[in-house]
Amino acid sequence: MGYEFVKAGVDARGIAEVVVDCPPVNALPVAGWYQLAETVEQLGRDPAVRVVVLRAEGRGFNAGVDIKELTADTGHTAVIAVNRGCFAAFAAVYDCAVPVVTAVHGFCLGGGIGLVGNSDVIVAAEDAYFGLPEVDRGALGAATHLSRLVPQHRARAMMYTCATASAAELHAFGSVLDVVPAGRLRDRALEIAADIAGKNPAVIRAAKEAFNGIDLWDVKRSYRYEQGFTFEINLSGVAAEVRDTFGGRTDGEG
Repeated sequence: MGYEFVKAGVDARGIAEVVVDCPPVNALPVAGWYQLAETVEQLGRDPAVRVVVLRAEGRGFNAGVDIKELTADTGHTAVIAVNRGCFAAFAAVYDCAVPVVTAVHGFCLGGGIGLVGNSDVIVAAEDAYFGLPEVDRGALGAATHLSRLVPQHRARAMMYTCATASAAELHAFGSVLDVVPAGRLRDRALEIAADIAGKNPAVIRAAKEAFNGIDLWDVKRSYRYEQGFTFEINLSGVAAEVRDTFGGRTDGEG
């Protein structure tokens, strides 16, 4: 069996804990994104599961995709696979039949925004920060999910400049439920999960489905639309140029 990027378990209360562990920075390769998607999907189908807690080990929650996997590919196979893997993981969180409580510490970047933005409840450590460095990596995507976390114009500014937002800022916006010391993060996420797990499971599952049904936009469709531009940038060769220069310009301009 291949490397395990994701570990999961379910306790007696019906709380499933999904832990991403991909050193050094939880930048997931294609296999990792699919493994995460399959894990969350399976847990959602388990009638014994009442809520899912998604968290990570290591220095930060998620640093997005494994750029090395993209740069090692001379064609377009890797970018197609990465986009499909991310789509599957983000969709799994969104479509999970039970609520997903995500606990974020350290950095939450790129693909991490897709996971968090599609979650039902977010708790964050005081050191957590959120951002989309995609422009500096020759890519696009997850503006759909960032727009669920911060106001529209802040999201645009963050995308264009690759600036980040703190956990305290997202708490003020109302997207992060609670900000706690790093040592309390897992406990706080489990407290919230226990509250949800204590409700009638049939009603909770219906509530999750109902909320998804009244969303103002289809997050899967809008994210897929964004991915089309990532494909274009890669096909044109611009993405490789940007990745090679770490986001710098190649036309001689400052």
